[in-house]
Formats: sequence, structure tokens, C-alpha cells
Amino acid sequence: MSTAKYLLAALTAITLPVTASAQDFAITNATIAIGDGGEPIQGGTVVVRGGKIVAAGTGVNVPADVQTHDGSGMWVTPGIFAAMTDLGLLDVGAVDESNDAGAGNSPFNAALDISPAINPSSQHIAISRAGGVTRASITSGPANSIFAGQGAIIDTGADANAITKARAFQMVVLGEAGARLSGGSRIATNVALRNALREAAEFAAGDWEGEEALLTRADAAALGVVVTGKQKLYIHVERASDIRQVLAMRGEFPKLDMVLVGVSEGWLVADEIAASGVPVIADALDNLPASFEELAATQSNVGRMVDAGVKVAIGGMTGTEQPRNALQYAGNLVALNKVPRATGLSWGEALATITSVPASISGMAGQLGALTPGAAGDVVMWDGDPLELSSAPVKVFIDGIEQPFDNHQTRLRERYRDLDESDLPKAYDW
Repeated sequence: MSTAKYLLAALTAITLPVTASAQDFAITNATIAIGDGGEPIQGGTVVVRGGKIVAAGTGVNVPADVQTHDGSGMWVTPGIFAAMTDLGLLDVGAVDESNDAGAGNSPFNAALDISPAINPSSQHIAISRAGGVTRASITSGPANSIFAGQGAIIDTGADANAITKARAFQMVVLGEAGARLSGGSRIATNVALRNALREAAEFAAGDWEGEEALLTRADAAALGVVVTGKQKLYIHVERASDIRQVLAMRGEFPKLDMVLVGVSEGWLVADEIAASGVPVIADALDNLPASFEELAATQSNVGRMVDAGVKVAIGGMTGTEQPRNALQYAGNLVALNKVPRATGLSWGEALATITSVPASISGMAGQLGALTPGAAGDVVMWDGDPLELSSAPVKVFIDGIEQPFDNHQTRLRERYRDLDESDLPKAYDW
């Protein structure tokens, strides 16, 4: 082998990540939370084989050939599923070169696919992983159209392949934001949305007249799978009247597989949402209105919708709002039950809003988000109740593979935690 080829092979060996193998393991004597809405189980066991959950609960037999972790004093949950984030799409939001969360100058909108832009080495992903987040639904923001493009489902594992499901959903923004993008009024938004869906339906049926259409061919093709129900349509909407308008679209486009996002005034129309069967990804605690379309915002929004029978996940943590904060918000929904006349969630319901419910909404029910047989081995061991702010992960597994906690924040902590005040920072020690 020539020197150049030898150096190239050596460099490749250094730079390419090593793919770890799934581990067969069990965690015993722990407080187990399945993630399906039920309450925690004391003295439980979780068994993982081949990257999949085999069993979880009490009375579980542990095979003799698996590694066993003693979970005494620990809590064990599914990995957190962070719904509607921008993990992996940006390093520094204010630096355009590192920010792929929007495409304001692109001639395409609905056709945009964020999957190729996701950086699995992003520090935002590493920090979320260390906080117990194992999966996430990723979306870009709208730029010059109400359509933001096609989002993806990812895992936060420390390997080069982050994509669990590419082109998992289409994102559209209505309400005040949609009005600004489509001509300055909800009137224009309504026409823009329905025209796009009609043109997409024509494209899907082979009747599309490209020279007469407002959509590009690429956008029409992307929306064609939406109108036929093959791809989910996530619709950002806040005001109660806007929610009703969205639900009424089923009459015109019956195959739409819709998910409502935001939904600050959802409690006002909770019965109608429940009757439609459309799930919701809501902000956890909208305490005060941030805009005119959120005038009826209340901390009890999520609890009231769940009580009405709506399937609700909490999400929408983007930018500086870390997805690992989902645990704090879920815990706040439990604490809300102690506030007079407020409506919160039970502990099991709250955990489900950040595990099994967002997984189900994303189309991954039974595959992600719960410690149920056959589901992915996304398991987190905690040193206490995970919905308590003082608790932290001890071990994180994704697909049965134990994950590192190392990230830029932990390295800074280790560098400066024990630094003598008389010393210069280590970076200056040349």
C-alpha cells in the first residue's frame, strides 16, 4: 500500500463513527414507568434483547445470558420523544451559514425535505441525548409560503445515521403567521391553502395543468401524498375559530391525516376536536396570551383537552428552548392539579404526553415511546422521579445501545469546575 493510500485509510478509520451493536440487558428492582399513561410500578424489571423491549413490569423473568443493571432507587422510563423541534438544523440561530431551519430564498416550499440537512453531530442533539431525549420530530419554519416543508423523525444516538423516518409529515402554518405569509389576512391564507390542496389533488390524479398552476411541480408532487392521506399534515393553528375551520376541511378533503399544532385555545373547542379524532401537539403551559389569536390561553388547556378525550402531546421546543425541558413542563402539568380550579394531568398522563403520545401521533405507535414488547429499546434510567426538576439520567439506551453523555457543555464543566482561581484557563496553558 502506498503512503498516500495508507494515510487515507488511517484517516478514514479515525473519522468514521464505529457502529455499536445492540446490547441484551435487564434493569431490575427499579420504579418502572411504561409510558402508556399508567402510573409507575414499584420493584419492576425491564428486559431488552436485540435492540427491542422484551418485557417490562413485575414478575418478569431475567434471562441468565443478559447483562443485569441493579435499578434500586432508580426510575426507568422510555426515552423522551420531543415533538416539533429543530434539533440538528442549526448550530447558532443568528448565523445564517449554520442555520438550516428555514429557506427564505428558495423557489420551493412544500417540496423542501429537511432530512439531508440534519447534522447528527450537532451539540444540540448531544445535549438533548444527555437529558433523556431519544427521539424527536423535526420541522423547519415557514419562510415565503404557509408551507414549511417535510419534517422527519430522528433518533439522538451518537452515530452517523439520525433519520428514523424521512418525509414523515408536511408542515403548514395558518392563523396570524400564515396570514402574514400569504397576503396579510386569513382570507388569503384560506384561499392559498385550499388552492394548493386542489392543485395537489389534480397532480395526484394525473390531471395537473402545470402552466396554469400556482404550485411548482415539485411542491405539487410533495402535497399530492398529503391530499391522498399517505403523508400527515401538521397544521399550526391557535385560535378557536381557526381550529373549527381546519376541522371543517375534512368535508372537502376527506383523506387528510391532520395533526393540530399549537392550539392555545383548544380547550374552547375540545369536544369538537375529540369528536374529529384529530390529535394535538400543544404548548405545555400557555399562561398568558402572546398574541391576539391566543387571548383565551390558559395553563389548563392541555388538561381540559385530555379530559375531553383529545389525544395530546406537548412539544414545540425550538431555538433556545431545549427539548429536554419537556420533562419540566410535563411535571408542571402534574403540579397544576394542586392549583385551585386548574386542570392538570395525572403523573402517568403527563409522562405519556412526552413519550407514547407523540410517538403515536407521528405514526410510530407500538414502535417508539413505550416500554412495551416489540418497541425500540429506548430506555432511560433516572436517579429520581424524571418529572422532578432535580432528577437526571444515569444511563440512556437507544435501540438497546448505551449512549455517551459527553457534549460541549460537559467538557466545559470538567475543564473549569476544579480550576484554581490563581490559574489561567487551560486553553491558555500552551
